[in-house]
Amino acid sequence: MMGRRPLLPFAFFLHFFASLFSPALPWLSLIMFDSDVTQYPVMPLRDVVIFPGMVAPLVVGRKKSARALEYAMKERSLIFLVTQKDARIEDPEPEHLYGCGVLASVMQLLRLPDGTIKALIEGKRRAIVEAYSNDEEFFYADVRYAEDQQTESVELPVYNRELKQVFERYAKIEKNIPVEVIKSVAVLENPGLRVDLICSHLRLGTEEKQDILEILALPDRIRRVLEILYRKLEQHELEKSIDIRVKKKMNESQRHYYLNEKVKEIQSEMGQAGDDLDDLQEALKKKDLPESVREKADRELGKLRAMPPMSAETTVVRNYLETIISLPWLEKEDASIDIEEAEDILNQDHYGLKKPKERILEYLAVQTQVEKLNGPILCLVGPPGVGKTSVCKSIARAMNRKFVRLSLGGVRDEAEIRGHRRTYIGAMPGKIIHSMQKAEVINPVFCLDEVDKMSVDFRGDPSSALLEVLDPEQNYAFNDHYLDLDYDLSEVFFIATANNLHGIPLPLQDRMEIIRLNGYTEEDKLEIAERFLAPKQLGLNGFQEDDIQFTKEAVLEIIRRYTREAGVRNLERTLAAVCRKIARDRLKKKEPTRKYQLSDQSVGEYLGVPKYRFGLAEKHDAIGLVTGLAWTEVGGELLQIESVLMPGTGKMTVTGKLGDVMQESAQAALSYVRSRSMRLGLDADFYQQLDIHVHVPEGAIPKDGPSAGITMATSIVSALLKYPVNRHLAMTGEITLRGRVLPIGGLTEKLLAAKRGNITHILLPGENKRDLEEVPARIRESLDITFVDHVDDVLTKALILPKGEELFKDVSLESILKNVALSSHNTTIQQ
Repeated sequence: MMGRRPLLPFAFFLHFFASLFSPALPWLSLIMFDSDVTQYPVMPLRDVVIFPGMVAPLVVGRKKSARALEYAMKERSLIFLVTQKDARIEDPEPEHLYGCGVLASVMQLLRLPDGTIKALIEGKRRAIVEAYSNDEEFFYADVRYAEDQQTESVELPVYNRELKQVFERYAKIEKNIPVEVIKSVAVLENPGLRVDLICSHLRLGTEEKQDILEILALPDRIRRVLEILYRKLEQHELEKSIDIRVKKKMNESQRHYYLNEKVKEIQSEMGQAGDDLDDLQEALKKKDLPESVREKADRELGKLRAMPPMSAETTVVRNYLETIISLPWLEKEDASIDIEEAEDILNQDHYGLKKPKERILEYLAVQTQVEKLNGPILCLVGPPGVGKTSVCKSIARAMNRKFVRLSLGGVRDEAEIRGHRRTYIGAMPGKIIHSMQKAEVINPVFCLDEVDKMSVDFRGDPSSALLEVLDPEQNYAFNDHYLDLDYDLSEVFFIATANNLHGIPLPLQDRMEIIRLNGYTEEDKLEIAERFLAPKQLGLNGFQEDDIQFTKEAVLEIIRRYTREAGVRNLERTLAAVCRKIARDRLKKKEPTRKYQLSDQSVGEYLGVPKYRFGLAEKHDAIGLVTGLAWTEVGGELLQIESVLMPGTGKMTVTGKLGDVMQESAQAALSYVRSRSMRLGLDADFYQQLDIHVHVPEGAIPKDGPSAGITMATSIVSALLKYPVNRHLAMTGEITLRGRVLPIGGLTEKLLAAKRGNITHILLPGENKRDLEEVPARIRESLDITFVDHVDDVLTKALILPKGEELFKDVSLESILKNVALSSHNTTIQQ
């Protein structure tokens, strides 16, 4: 519901003429109004105050208010209108309403198509609330009539005449007061009606109008309104005098400065004569800037002084100068590097990560010997949760430099890197310059997080914009579109992070040195949980160090059955969940000092049913079932591949939501098996009587990659020859039609998955032998690793043959020709 400007229809004049005769007919007022406490329906008002004698239209949307109006119209009763203290409250209670309001009559009521009600009401008299009562339909109020308290002093007639004269002066400068109101105020002699009529047409706030409504002493009310009218007349005179003084200072060539001079005069009258442009100039003088930047800033400041203050371009130039002032140009932090201290910091903050730590310490060692290192940018690549960003923070701490981080995930607009050109309102610098503003020095450690998550669309390629940022031969003069100045980024120590290299364009990779952070082993996670995560979560959840004891078995159970990740982020969340449940258990049992020991058997009591099936080696050697090794973004996984044979016509089916690469691997595996059929003891046309179904379980998970070829070939051969596969063995590698085994990636993650799954024997492509040095020694030593170059070697080592049998048979040339002829004959018959 909302109020509008009051109108003066014929009903107001009826009320007016009735009031003229009321002194002669005192009995009339006794008949119309009772002085006792009476109950009336209540309608709260928002942002509007109704005065006695005021006729106003109201649009009512709230259901309670609509029912109160309909009741008053039906029963021909008055309704109590009272203003809310806070207009934002949709369903007000009695404590949200003022204590003084107006009793009004409902003159007209019209229901609109949208469900709201348009009502025409007329204020009758003031009333004060004694008590509220709540009905299901609407509020009721017990109100007491508030009569105007008139004194017998001579002041009242004087105030009445003064009010009439001052309002006439005010009406001449206020153009929005209707002529009918001016005439009504002139002919009214009743001081109460006159002052209420004037108040209903003054531009005042809701609270100020409510204050006037609550003044019952008539002389005080008139005096208050006179003060408001005098104040508005003085404001008008002041504005008029300012206009005159400004116009005197102007000539024909200075007319466009009119608004600027007027603002200065207003500030002078208010005691705010300070000029913001002088403050900008002073800030530029104090700022240590390169000469070319200072010249540009001085030109822009001179341009700003010549602009009208209300011009749209004024804001653009002012923001540009403030950006120059807030940027570090020559401010440099004294960063001393102590290699031993840096190594201690890295070891304190992170467990493991031996190779990344060595490369970082080498970088810092060179940094201490040269003034400026123009080497490649470091890029930490690894699965989520392995500590890439926290390593960057540790590097900043080791170098005694400030640390800033910029997340590039989801960035698809080149302007977010290079900034927007200052050709429109709202332009701003790019994220690089904005981050340097936060750094406040020109040599921070700058982390470009999630650099592989940038996208390309019609707004440009943000990765291309990063080429200039990360190239040591170019970034000494980085040009942001908003600044349009060369900004030196050569002192910044940039470090990028990514989950995988596939999302980083090759030109960008060329400017970075890749440091891989592989997933943690179970032993690593156990150490990290005991040293870092468990003590941290105990403190965050309000426990002492010895309140909860996490046994090694319990932590291993959480790692294996409740988390599936290469890092430790979910492990920390799960430990926090255990702490929360134990905290609740302590409060529930009212045992605040109880100590807890978490074992592997009690983990399920707090965490429920395990979320993941722990990937273990099969319990029995099976025909057609082979364990492969796969790489995912959360680390390595065991991949079970199974094949079955059915009578058919030679059709091959591959299922398990596989990508194109794995579909092709399956076809290549079958072609290899067909090419070796005779040596394997199979008929040349064996595939024509069989259908082969190759399936990779967990079909809801997309799987793709060039590392399952030899696994599929082994599964198919096992199903055809009915030889089981060694359950303790896992393999990975791609296959060619000639049976060669091609190298794979993600070796460390795959071996970690094998170790976790109790696999003891691994078959790897021979070309991956050089990559074995990157695998932690304790993982290499715990596995029996065999390198193979041909699928024949894979089959020989994977299949379990009966004692005395050989896998490959010696085949004579005569047998080969016979089988070829038989195969051709069968094909002819089928055609």
